[in-house]
Amino acid sequence: MTEIGKYFIFLGHLFTNRESFRTYYHLILEECIAIGIGSLFLVALVSTFMGAVTTVQTAFNMVSDFIPDYVISQVAREMIVLELAPTIIAVIYAGKVGSSMASGLGTMRITEQIDALEVMGINSISYLVLPKIIASLLMYPLLVIIAGFCGMLGGYLAGTLTGVITPADYILGLRSGYNEFTITFALIKSVVFAFLVSSISSYNGYNTQGGALEVGVSSTKAVTSSVIAVLISDYLLAQLLLGK
Repeated sequence: MTEIGKYFIFLGHLFTNRESFRTYYHLILEECIAIGIGSLFLVALVSTFMGAVTTVQTAFNMVSDFIPDYVISQVAREMIVLELAPTIIAVIYAGKVGSSMASGLGTMRITEQIDALEVMGINSISYLVLPKIIASLLMYPLLVIIAGFCGMLGGYLAGTLTGVITPADYILGLRSGYNEFTITFALIKSVVFAFLVSSISSYNGYNTQGGALEVGVSSTKAVTSSVIAVLISDYLLAQLLLGK
């Protein structure tokens, strides 16, 4: 409870004694490049193979001749859009981007760069952390969209090249029984996950105490805490928005 209280106090300091819009504009652009462009290849690679594996395993479990082949891509689509693209990529996002945020802020803390900002009268939390959170909120939903596209593309390539499903059946399955709310739900989850990963990682990095060893400890703690928060919020959002 103490850590949760400190975390919310930390979030409250994001909006006090802010800098000018021009300052945040340049900082956010730098963070967007580091977060978005830096994660693009990894997200595309992982999501492509996730889609391929999902399609092949779904086809393997379709043991009844009464089930049409297009159901394979229909099931793969729902799994990719609802869970694999937003949630699994969030775990990878926490491991790559979250640990980078925590280690960067932790290094600034132990080298007294954050203390120097405070001496200059700058709100270090708002200056250092707010651009990271805003950039994460902007870029992670885009990464989720790319992950969904690459996942379906990977499923198409794996399914058609191995012969488990024809191209026409795969496209038919993607279109069959389409519910627009699944996309909305995935984007809602992506915004929540982006905020949780960036804010929790920044909190752990900002509050690092000690030396170089503690920077690694803070980075590890940031990843584990972010993943736990993502999984808990994933269930809560599913229950809230999809439960009956």
